[in-house]
Amino acid sequence: MATEVEEILKRIQSHKGVIGVVVLNNDGVAIKSTLDAATTTQYAGLITQLADRARSMTREMDPNNDLTFLRVRSKKHEIFIAPGMIFFATLFAKYFVISNEDPK
Repeated sequence: MATEVEEILKRIQSHKGVIGVVVLNNDGVAIKSTLDAATTTQYAGLITQLADRARSMTREMDPNNDLTFLRVRSKKHEIFIAPGMIFFATLFAKYFVISNEDPK
């Protein structure tokens, strides 16, 4: 399965505009990244905080509900977050995507 994940990451990385790929665990620790260490650490911390706050807000509004997908757009980037047991993050020149793919 690790080979399959590697192929998926390579395919994503090959798309036009992709700057890098980051895989985070539930604690916000990067498991895999094609970005430099400083950028990986910065995005990992910020994305984890954003997902945690959005999930808390969703549960406060309805305790029977949970965050399944979050999209944030700025002038330079777009962030997609699909929290799960493990976050899968892709940084595009204009987009940042996170889903819950398990890299194992």
